[in-house]
Amino acid sequence: MSRYLHALKLALTGDGRTPLVFLCNFEVEEQWAAHHVGLPALTGRAPAPVVTRMDELGVLLAGPADTVLLHRPMDPEYRAYLEETGFELPTVRTPAQVAADRSTTEALLDSPADLRHLARLGQDGARLLPMGVSVAEQKLAEVAGLPLAVGDAAVFEAVNSKIYSRRIAAELGLRPVPGTCVESVGELAGALSAYRGDLPTDGGTGGALVVKDAYGVSGKGLVVLDSAAKADRLLTMVTRRARRTGDDRLAVVVERWLPRAADLNYQLTIGRTGGVSLDFVKRAHTRGGVHQGHTFPADLGPAHLAEVEQAAQAVGRRLFADGFTGVAGVDAIIDTDGVLYPVLEINARLNMSTYQGGVAERYATAGQVVLARHYPLRLAAPLPFAAVRAALGPLLGPAPAAATGPDAATAPGGAAAPGGATAASAPGGATASGGADVPSGRVVVTCFATVNAEADHVRPPFDGRLHLMLFAADAPRLADLDAAVTAALAPLNHQENR
Repeated sequence: MSRYLHALKLALTGDGRTPLVFLCNFEVEEQWAAHHVGLPALTGRAPAPVVTRMDELGVLLAGPADTVLLHRPMDPEYRAYLEETGFELPTVRTPAQVAADRSTTEALLDSPADLRHLARLGQDGARLLPMGVSVAEQKLAEVAGLPLAVGDAAVFEAVNSKIYSRRIAAELGLRPVPGTCVESVGELAGALSAYRGDLPTDGGTGGALVVKDAYGVSGKGLVVLDSAAKADRLLTMVTRRARRTGDDRLAVVVERWLPRAADLNYQLTIGRTGGVSLDFVKRAHTRGGVHQGHTFPADLGPAHLAEVEQAAQAVGRRLFADGFTGVAGVDAIIDTDGVLYPVLEINARLNMSTYQGGVAERYATAGQVVLARHYPLRLAAPLPFAAVRAALGPLLGPAPAAATGPDAATAPGGAAAPGGATAASAPGGATASGGADVPSGRVVVTCFATVNAEADHVRPPFDGRLHLMLFAADAPRLADLDAAVTAALAPLNHQENR
């Protein structure tokens, strides 16, 4: 078990040895959003099977005494690769009956055999740790007799709204992104009118606005308004819908689109007794509002780091006061003038960064830089893991050396425990170096299930994602390694005109 996981268990349950049952329900935001009216469908959605199969990321966070509930079984070749690499894997269990249009939680609730198994785990002291808790996960915990390691569904839904994020940032005196909260069509009209002077007219200059669903995620439910004409069209669309449905509710935030020098993501853990820890800070890579990956350490100066720490403590204390315990990720930005906006939005659930903690601890040595991202693939047929392994070849490197003894540090949630939670400084094994044509560094495959997730649901060619973490001595070498990975994977793609 990683020190990071031990510290997380200690913060959430009071005992670093508590067995956890991980349910990596990446679709949970859709459950929270179902109770709120957002924007009309203006942007594309990630295919549901790909989102569902991201649950495999939980395998490398969990320890050997834990259980991970997956929608589908792991690919045997990928599992063998992880074991050969030296990971101590958890027990993996899949529901007896699954369907593409039903979540893992729903499948478990419909399976008496699975419920009995979960009940036995609960009797042995295990706790259920979903990525986020909706009514469905709370029901699963209650029906199975497997207590949650975190708060209930009502609290999770309340604190994951972008409206909540804006309001508590203002209450805490944290620098807000200029904007406003909107809860009706009339309020949207007022907000767009107030900011209309900032929008460029035809042929003119000016800034832009972004309108975001209160429960949108990864670019879903987000529209950038870079002209007054676009603002008018959006208002017309929501007004017509309100007239048609007789419901003028609308849960969005309207904000100025600030020029960015850096997108940041930092994670805090709020323990069961209210202790708050800042676990790590990373640079986030986004495209069109869609998350692409992280680089860490974040390479921030002392002033920005101190401001992030202050914000994390304030947000964590407020979340605890509102009944929340668990992991929360916070998005922040630094604008081109060097001004930090420490709370762009709060994602009070496990985050991509959470699932990277154990791998980073195992591999990252002091002074290294790490990139965690997914690489898109366009495939004509299901891709075997052996093909990925062959393509990456020596970039995957040998197994790391065994970790050395634990260092004293502060655990998530503020409890003293073995192991540091700052992944970038965690001890790991020696970095592999390739030959003359192989950039120095190390690549680890952290999720393979998303590669072929769409294979049974759309006609080929289909899109897949390969999740990797890259480790290198410095930023230039990391860029070289990223380029080498991209080049190595390119031949795996379907050639449309071949």
